[in-house]
Amino acid sequence: LETGEFLTHVAVFLEDTLKNIYLINMIIGLLSAIVDNVPLVAGAMGMYSMTEFPPDHIFWSLLAYCAGTGGSVLIIGSAAGVAMMGILKIDFIWYLKRISLLALIGYLAGMAAYMIQHIWT
Repeated sequence: LETGEFLTHVAVFLEDTLKNIYLINMIIGLLSAIVDNVPLVAGAMGMYSMTEFPPDHIFWSLLAYCAGTGGSVLIIGSAAGVAMMGILKIDFIWYLKRISLLALIGYLAGMAAYMIQHIWT
């Protein structure tokens, strides 16, 4: 994906469309509920250069939070969720009805706390 410049095109699309690192990372985090977060973060690392966002830029720590936590919105979005499905015999619909909204609220509350910390400091 990186060699074919697909990730660069995705990065340009997100930048041109959203123009906000908080929204970009929020979208990436919600995608991690569907796509495994490890390749998603690896892909995001290929989408953005270290000159655009240096290693200590808030983009990277926010990406880590969003990709890691956003995966919990759906049970299939994290390895722990998939393991829980097998061990406790929880199905996708049960999780969707009872847990997904709570996980989404927690995810968005964490994003809000992160933004408050970094915008007003």
